[in-house]
Amino acid sequence: MEHLLEEFPPVSTAEWEAAIARDLKGADYEKRLIWRSEEGLAVKPYYRADDLKDLACKDAAPGVFPYRRGARAIGDWQIREKIDAVDAETANREACAAVAAGADGISFSGVSAKSIADLGVLLATLDEIPIHFDGADEGLLRLLLETLRAGRRAAGVSTGRDALTSVEFAAEVIGGAPNGFVPFTIHGDAFEEAGATAAEEVGFTLSAGVDFLDAMQDRNIVAGRAAAALEFHFAMGSNYFFQIAKLRAFRMVWARAVGSFGGSRSEARAHIAARTSRWDKTAYDPHVNILRATTEAMSAVLGGADSVMVAPFDACYKLPNEASRRLARNTQLLLKHEAWIGHIADAAGGSYYLETVTDFLAHEGWKIMQGIEARGGYRKSQMDGATKAALDRSMTAREKAVASRRRVFVGTNQFANPAEQALNRCEPGRSSETKRGTQPYEALRLRTERHTAGGGLTPRVLLAEFGDVKLRAARSNFAVNFFACAGFETVTRRFRKAVEIAGAEGDLIVLCSSDKEYAAIAAELMPKLKAMDRKTPVIVAGNPEDAAMLSAAGVADFVHARSHPVEVLTKWQERLGIES
Repeated sequence: MEHLLEEFPPVSTAEWEAAIARDLKGADYEKRLIWRSEEGLAVKPYYRADDLKDLACKDAAPGVFPYRRGARAIGDWQIREKIDAVDAETANREACAAVAAGADGISFSGVSAKSIADLGVLLATLDEIPIHFDGADEGLLRLLLETLRAGRRAAGVSTGRDALTSVEFAAEVIGGAPNGFVPFTIHGDAFEEAGATAAEEVGFTLSAGVDFLDAMQDRNIVAGRAAAALEFHFAMGSNYFFQIAKLRAFRMVWARAVGSFGGSRSEARAHIAARTSRWDKTAYDPHVNILRATTEAMSAVLGGADSVMVAPFDACYKLPNEASRRLARNTQLLLKHEAWIGHIADAAGGSYYLETVTDFLAHEGWKIMQGIEARGGYRKSQMDGATKAALDRSMTAREKAVASRRRVFVGTNQFANPAEQALNRCEPGRSSETKRGTQPYEALRLRTERHTAGGGLTPRVLLAEFGDVKLRAARSNFAVNFFACAGFETVTRRFRKAVEIAGAEGDLIVLCSSDKEYAAIAAELMPKLKAMDRKTPVIVAGNPEDAAMLSAAGVADFVHARSHPVEVLTKWQERLGIES
């Protein structure tokens, strides 16, 4: 077996390229096979060992500086579960139940602890479980310091308090923090959900961390001690390989930054807590969120996150119940105990593509940090709006991709089920608590649902197929997906004559055929509708060259791949009497 590969002769890159050129038969290589990511990387159709020749530290083992392959030599991670209860006794009870069911870390998000006694109630029987306090204020931090100094806990404690909220207070806390206490967080997750690309996430998060190290150095806190006081939070999006690579890239640049401040190699390990993104979750077809969360959790684990938190699939539109929390927890338990992903450190390491993306994000992230430093540092960039302006640009590009359906959300802006109802399951205000990519489409669907619930009829779209067999089917399938995004009912029928179409029922008629056949059918159909005193709007599926002539003949609109679905569907909702 060890000589098996010797039976296959090596194939050079030139030979691969020649074979590809033959298969393309003159088609443009760049347009057909190169994908340009939102970060600016031209992703090739394949990668080879030669692509790794100049990459930094590619042979370093997991747990070895600069931690490209992970901060630990093992592949395991902490399953962290969020507890929303605000009452200390209830929160403790829910945390204990989560631990019994498989969680090995707890994040309290809204509980209030005003005294040592409150903390005692909250943390009872959780002494050996790592605890994170998401919304910690100064008072809670002081209580935690007092508790930890008294040696009342065996496991570590961390908080989500922003490290740069008050650098004076941070220096005070770090100066007296015992081992195992990680009092502050750099929130890279906020960047992902504000629109940042993976490179910007790395760069902005690194810049915030560098600003913190610099502020602590000014207050006589050495780099190693300041770095140990930080946890980095990242939200994991849906671009699978780039999400894996961003965690690997961040560890590399953070190690380099800590070293530049005088920290040792062991002190340069980044402690990363990852969670599933909120931006890409949907209120419609919500069980798809389970699948999204699974790939995001896998990205976090394969990227080497120290802890991972998976949100329940229904958290974007209602308060999760025990069943959805259990599904979220079991997602990680399955990955750990059935898929065995935790048995190997950096299981994806060595992938030519992944290593290339890792190096690219590390270089780009470092350049972004340097640019922010040249403008006066992270906090100045925050105050003068430079960071926000960059995030707004990225978010605008992301929202355009969703609106045009170049970025697909299965069940919402593509392959939607128009019969699905979400109005009654969405708790008031819950679906708009955080910004999500699908909200414009969800607004369309909810508007149609409210109209129907108020006694109106769901719009019925007649997809009239005729003529060219291949194109009529392709265009009716396109139209089904298009109108389903607003919850319109669609009915597909085939016709041979215009008079048959004119007599068919529907609130909208969508003609589905080839471009060259539209003029003739429209010339027959429009007079027949008028003669029958029908004012049903006629729409063409496609963007034919003679669109102006068709409009003059009475065609009301055109739907095609370049249409802006939200704008077009909003217009037709209004014309059909569906009010905002």
